[in-house]
Amino acid sequence: MEKHSTNAMPLTSALHNKKQTVCIFGTGDFGRSLGHKMMQCGYTIVYGSRNPENSKLIPQGAMVLSHTEAAETSDIIILAIHRLYYDFLRKLKETLGEKVLVDVSNNIKINQYPETNAEYLAQLLPESKVVKAFNTVSAWALQSGALDASRQVFVCGNDSKSKEKVMDIVRSLGLTPLDKGSLLAAKEIEDYPLQLFPMWKYPIYLSLGLTAFLFVYCLIRDVVYTYVMKNKDVSFFIAISIPNRVCPVVALILLAVVYLAGIFAAILQLYRGTKYRRFPDWLDKWMLCRKQLGLVALAFAFLHVLYTLVIPIRYYVRWKLNSSLIQQISRNETHPFNTERAWIGDSYVALGILGFFLFVLLGITSLPSVANSVNWREFRFVQSYLGYLTLVLCTAHALLYGGRKFLSTGSYPWGLPSAYILSLIIPCIVLVMKFFLIFPCMDRPLTAIRQGWERKPKHLCEPHKLSGSSV
Repeated sequence: MEKHSTNAMPLTSALHNKKQTVCIFGTGDFGRSLGHKMMQCGYTIVYGSRNPENSKLIPQGAMVLSHTEAAETSDIIILAIHRLYYDFLRKLKETLGEKVLVDVSNNIKINQYPETNAEYLAQLLPESKVVKAFNTVSAWALQSGALDASRQVFVCGNDSKSKEKVMDIVRSLGLTPLDKGSLLAAKEIEDYPLQLFPMWKYPIYLSLGLTAFLFVYCLIRDVVYTYVMKNKDVSFFIAISIPNRVCPVVALILLAVVYLAGIFAAILQLYRGTKYRRFPDWLDKWMLCRKQLGLVALAFAFLHVLYTLVIPIRYYVRWKLNSSLIQQISRNETHPFNTERAWIGDSYVALGILGFFLFVLLGITSLPSVANSVNWREFRFVQSYLGYLTLVLCTAHALLYGGRKFLSTGSYPWGLPSAYILSLIIPCIVLVMKFFLIFPCMDRPLTAIRQGWERKPKHLCEPHKLSGSSV
């Protein structure tokens, strides 16, 4: 039996407390990275390879043997190989019997095979104890130590003792194991790394749909109408003016949609008289993606701020101010100072600043590192009470922006209202509904329901009528 080791990946510290020996089949990036990390945590690592003589990048101190020889050294074998190469394991069926096989493989796409890789492995080696784990941890994260984004490790398997052995390894690496049950959960675990922003799909679709609709709407209302009816070319509005109208509208609508889900949930709980019934599927998905909706709304609010900051340096704005000044001089007239307009303008800007500040605060507290450092009451105070305050301030900001313009017939070219009027519909609905929900006659039963109280059905509350014979 020939042993091979190299000095390509030296460990950073000497090991004092040796733990059990673990075998890893596969000397690729993930196998080497996982072995290196486990050796730092005190494990003895033995690699199984098709070509032990050609395996050169393994960590210092690890051994490289043939698959058969390596499997004999440990009761736990981590398979860091692709499903396509599982067939060679048939030859090791006797050697791998009763051993714990940890499947870390992932597929290229969802539903690539009829069964999961872990289930296929269990069918291939029925005498072995298959456990699915580590497939959500990347080789890069193991090498760099940047494990904050992938600290949780899903684990599933049919044998509880085998799962506990694997979870002990997970804990020793500084990760958090999460027992997902039997191998039936392997499909969910294997599909997880293949999903592209699963919780962001609906928020992104909604925001892109709103953006496209509002952009075309403003294009027709401001550019096409001006060209057709006034024979003026203001197509340059497409670069800054129209995006600066679209972004705040999308941000305000998305922020209102975040809290509209909670309003619907409260109304449904009041109607049912219990919290122990599932929400409809559409509402459940809506509730789960509220954080993502809020962050997308914050991104649009940031764009609005950036577009607003460049307004003074735009050529069109500077030309318009100079033209107005020249007209006043040529006509020998002066526009008197209007205190009311000054108050409205300053209040509009102040509300926008305060609303954006609270908007950013909501975004910061939604980050896992911040959310984990506050208790539930503090988190609820920020996300609920300050969230509604943010919605109120941003809605008032939009109202003051419009001022009395919504009463003017000239504000409706081709009968189309301004985009800011459209942005006020959902926020005003949310605020009005929330206003009614905070009434004691609504708030008290809702609070009781959320604390576990259930309204009894009427047929249980009515006293049973006694028949004449029983009387």
